[in-house]
Amino acid sequence: MASISTTGTFEECADELNDFVATLQRYPHTMLAFALRAHLCGLLQALQAHGQWSREEVATFLEELEHETLQPGQS
Repeated sequence: MASISTTGTFEECADELNDFVATLQRYPHTMLAFALRAHLCGLLQALQAHGQWSREEVATFLEELEHETLQPGQS
């Protein structure tokens, strides 16, 4: 079977993720945060393993995430 690849926009991806997370209302926010952290960890490791991101790029991403999380509204 042929594989069809389509690339969406950042906005489309964010909207779909928001819709999916909305279906998880039965879970406490803390549980969602831990589950999303575990998933993000796997995604970042996969990016490194497949040579798409360097260790430094992952570190920069995490630093920016920390900054955006701990200092909201000051980006």
